[in-house]
Amino acid sequence: MSRPQQVAAPPGSIDELNKIVIDYLNKKGYTRTEAVLRLEANRNAGGALGEAKGSAAWLDGTPEAYEHAYKSLSDWVDASLNIYRDEMRKLLFPIFVHCFLDLVGKEHVDAAKRFFQSGLGDHEVLHGYDIRQLSAVTLPTHLEENDMAKLYRTNKYRLALSRSTFDLMLNFLFEHEAEGGSIIMRLVNQYVEIIAMSGRPSRETSALEGIQGHAEVQTDEVNSEPVKLGAMNLDKDMQMDVEIELADEDVKLGLTTDTLFDSFTKSRADSGEGPGRETLPMPPYKTLDVMKEVEGIKDARKRISLGVAAGASLPSVCMYTFHNTHDNLCCIDIASDESMMVGGFGESYIRAWALKDKSHGRDLPFERSTKRLIGHSGPVYGATFSPDNRYVLSGSEDKTARLWSLDTQSCLVAYRGHNAPIWDVSFSPFGHYFATASHDMTARLWSCDHIYPLRVFAGHLSDVDVVQFHPNSTYVLTGSSDKTCRLWDLSRGQSVRVFTGCSAPVTSCAVSPNGRLVAAGADNGTIELWDIASGRRMKTMKGHAKSPVYSLTFSQENSVLVSGGADATVRVWDVKKLNNQPLVLSGGAHADAGGASIGAGLATNGDSKPAGPTGGTTNGPTGTLNVNAAPAAASAERKKELEQTSDHMLCLRTKQTPVYRVHFTKRNLCLAVSASTTAAPPVGV
Repeated sequence: MSRPQQVAAPPGSIDELNKIVIDYLNKKGYTRTEAVLRLEANRNAGGALGEAKGSAAWLDGTPEAYEHAYKSLSDWVDASLNIYRDEMRKLLFPIFVHCFLDLVGKEHVDAAKRFFQSGLGDHEVLHGYDIRQLSAVTLPTHLEENDMAKLYRTNKYRLALSRSTFDLMLNFLFEHEAEGGSIIMRLVNQYVEIIAMSGRPSRETSALEGIQGHAEVQTDEVNSEPVKLGAMNLDKDMQMDVEIELADEDVKLGLTTDTLFDSFTKSRADSGEGPGRETLPMPPYKTLDVMKEVEGIKDARKRISLGVAAGASLPSVCMYTFHNTHDNLCCIDIASDESMMVGGFGESYIRAWALKDKSHGRDLPFERSTKRLIGHSGPVYGATFSPDNRYVLSGSEDKTARLWSLDTQSCLVAYRGHNAPIWDVSFSPFGHYFATASHDMTARLWSCDHIYPLRVFAGHLSDVDVVQFHPNSTYVLTGSSDKTCRLWDLSRGQSVRVFTGCSAPVTSCAVSPNGRLVAAGADNGTIELWDIASGRRMKTMKGHAKSPVYSLTFSQENSVLVSGGADATVRVWDVKKLNNQPLVLSGGAHADAGGASIGAGLATNGDSKPAGPTGGTTNGPTGTLNVNAAPAAASAERKKELEQTSDHMLCLRTKQTPVYRVHFTKRNLCLAVSASTTAAPPVGV
């Protein structure tokens, strides 16, 4: 494509002087200064990029010119260094939209359709709502009738770019001015507002970006999708077997009123409308599944009532502390029946501990001892048990998820599909399916009998850091560094809820046992609570200061939330209480009132045996009630004024050990796991 004829500047004019200075800067290698001077010179000459070039054709273009300009920009972005690529990609969508709208406005209808279809796949995942609305624009008159087209034409699309990325973009546009750069510059100048930020390029999306108020419109449409949050309907044969087992138990216990059978019937009725069994293909049920349902009903009758209601109490917390981890413990999980723990370490291995002799009625392969599982080639950032506690699933920096057998203590299969480190893994409550969260900004659904992913959940704008299954197993909850959480429908592979409002990257998330509430902990210490049915945020809970919240768990009756974080505390929150006004407390004097601490220690030293609270070797982890425990010495940070919301019920402090995991048992005992940052003292000290 030939460059339009330019009008020569008269000798001694401002344009001639600018040209001399620009040539000098280019010769000396001052590329950034040259780019800025070019931009300012063009603005001063015509008030817009390139108006003084002598011909309107410099800013205009044929359909081929638009296609070539966008393709050149896209190819340049893809060929950029990784550190800049993510930021530069944010520019492609608004340029794509306005190239398309320009072609429609110039009555190049067929070319506009061809251009739209060619670039559709690059933006449909992240901007699906906008793409669907713009697909209806086919005639010039639609630019004034289509709400989405009018929104983009009358509002500037804001982008936050680092200074270095901005300079690189300017250099590229000026160097390729005759090959489509002029078209891109006009669109940027007219429809895009670029905010140059100091610092290094970032993968995170700023709250300043996009068209103001537009994100809320998209979120409202997604959150209007119908969802079924009740318990999944049981297989008819399985339900019959459960009812027979419960009837037999009632006879053994001599119960004639308020029987186990009645409790089971009531629990199924109270769960609300749930998805049908056909929604998610499942393998045939096993005897263990029936036993778990029966045990769940028994545990529910022995459950402690928690909360602030009459007869309720605050939760008891049993703390396990790991010693000698040398800051290598990356993740920890507790089995559903509290019979085992598993941890992932920075030295590329997994270690499992037996806390009991049996799990679901069968003997554990390593009674009251520990086993190391080796196979990953990078730090293990996620590890979890299968529902039957026979397998362990792990995710690592080596981009693989691995399934381990605890019976043979070996790796059964490695699942490959992510192209970046895996941050978290989660098993479905019914087994068979599991989900992974990754640095590649996607979460993926897998089944144990397939080595490739069944679903790819793409839509987050940054790392997907945490992933959890909904209790009915038909939805997956993800939390991301883009400060949002999303609920995904497994059968359709689409996002059905977008939870916004977090003021920092999401570091933990949890779904209530009744499947109706979502809680998310953030990197700045706040906890957000949403109602799933409406997608609306209910409240923000504050109390962890500015420390990340590592773990969240709901009590079995959904009334209490427990959190653990980097501030070395376990905190208890009232879910049902609205916190209209924050309470400002100083010095943390409130925190330790009324709290007895329960502690247990685990060691990961050379002999691989659990250690008691004093570091001495024992047969297994033991719990001790420390009624005389004094609060840890207040640091300078703790003496600062703390802000806590009125729904904060209790704070239990550890001895400067970050809390990595909190977990409610079926009977509402809370287990917590922390890791000591110092070595355990020698025996006898």
